[in-house]
Amino acid sequence: MKNSFLTLAATAALMVAVGAVSPAQAQSSAITNAMLSQKSGQLDKALESINQAVASDKTKDKDKAKAWFTRGEIYAQLLNPATQALYTKYTKDMQPGEPLQKAVESYNKALELDGPTGEYGKQVPGQLNNLYGLAFNAGVAGYQAKDYDKALSNFQLASKINPQDTTAVLYSAYTQDAKQDYAGAKASYNQLLGLDAYKSKPAPVTVYTRLLSIAREEKNEADAKKIVQQGLTAYPNNKTFLIEDLNMSMGTNGGAGALEKINKAIAADPSNANLYAVRAGIYDAQKKSDLAQEDYKKAISLDPNNFDSQYNMGIYNYNKAAGLYTKASKMDLKTYQAQGKKIEADAKKYFEASVPYFEKALELQPNDRSSATALQKVYHRLGRSADSERMNAKLQAMK
Repeated sequence: MKNSFLTLAATAALMVAVGAVSPAQAQSSAITNAMLSQKSGQLDKALESINQAVASDKTKDKDKAKAWFTRGEIYAQLLNPATQALYTKYTKDMQPGEPLQKAVESYNKALELDGPTGEYGKQVPGQLNNLYGLAFNAGVAGYQAKDYDKALSNFQLASKINPQDTTAVLYSAYTQDAKQDYAGAKASYNQLLGLDAYKSKPAPVTVYTRLLSIAREEKNEADAKKIVQQGLTAYPNNKTFLIEDLNMSMGTNGGAGALEKINKAIAADPSNANLYAVRAGIYDAQKKSDLAQEDYKKAISLDPNNFDSQYNMGIYNYNKAAGLYTKASKMDLKTYQAQGKKIEADAKKYFEASVPYFEKALELQPNDRSSATALQKVYHRLGRSADSERMNAKLQAMK
C-alpha cells in the first residue's frame, strides 16, 4: 500500500509541476502539428491535424482564424503548380476541384473570423487572388478540352472568389452557350449586366446580342424587345439593334414611328440596300411616290439583286403608265385629239421603263407569278407579241 501511495503522489506532483493538458491546449497543439507536418511535406498528416482543429469546439477563439488560415495554406500547397506533382498521392481520393474549393472556403472563413485588418485576415486577399488565377486557368483548360462541366465549375468558383470580376462571369456564359445550356447562359449574361463595372459603362455588345439570340431561341418576344432596348441604350448606333427595333416596330404597330427608326438605321449602315427598300415601302404606303422611287433606285445601285426594289420599280413605272392610259381613255374626243396622243406616248415610255425591272425581278425569282404576269401585260401593251406569248406560256406552266 505504501508503494502505491507513493506512486500516486509522485504522479500528482508531476502533474502539478508540468500542468495538465486542457482540450483547448490540445487543439492549439493540433494547429502547431499541422504547420510542422506541412513544412515537412507530410500534407496528409497536416490535413488530419488541421481538420481536427477547425472541427473542434474546443479550439480557442483567438486560434480559430489561425486554424482556418492554416487549413487554406495546406490546401493551397496541394495546388501549387511548382509542387503539385509531389502531392498527387494526397489528392487522388478527393473530388475534382475539392482542394481549390476547400482552400477558398478556409481563407474566407479566416477573413470572416479575423476581419480585414487582423493578422490573418489581411493576408487573405492576396491568397485568394492566387487561387482566382488557378481557378480561372483550370476553367480555360477545361474549355479548350471541351470538358464544359469542369470549365464551368472553375469559372464559377473564380467568380465566387472575386464576385465583381467580369471575366469569370463572361466565360461562364460562353461555356454555358457552348454546352447549349441557354437558361444558364441567360442567367450568367444577366448577372454580368448587374456587376458594378457596367453601371457606368456598357457591357460588351456580345452580351446583348447573345441575350437576343437566346430570346429568339426561346421564342420569347417580350424578352427580345426588352433586350433590343437595352442594347440601344448601351449602343445607340449599333445597326443590329436599330434594325431589330425597326422590324419590331413595323410588325407590331403598322410602321408608326418606323420612319424615324429606319433613318437612324440607314445612318448607321448606309450601304445596306434592304434598308432603303424598306424605307421606300414606307414612302409608298404614305403615297410619297417620288421619295419611294429614289430609295428603290438607291437600293438597286447598292445591290442589283435586290428583288423587292427591282419589282417595285417595275410596279412604279407600270402604274404611272396605266394611270396615263386610263386618263387618256376618259377624255372626250376633242380633248383626246388635243392631248391624248401625247399622254399615250408618255405612258408607253413608262411601260418601256418597267420592262428591265420586271425582267431582272423574274431572273432573280423565276417562279414569281406577279413579275411574270406584269411582264406579260407590258409586252402585250408594247406590241411585243412573241414575248407576250412566251410569258403567257410560262404562266401556264406555273399552274
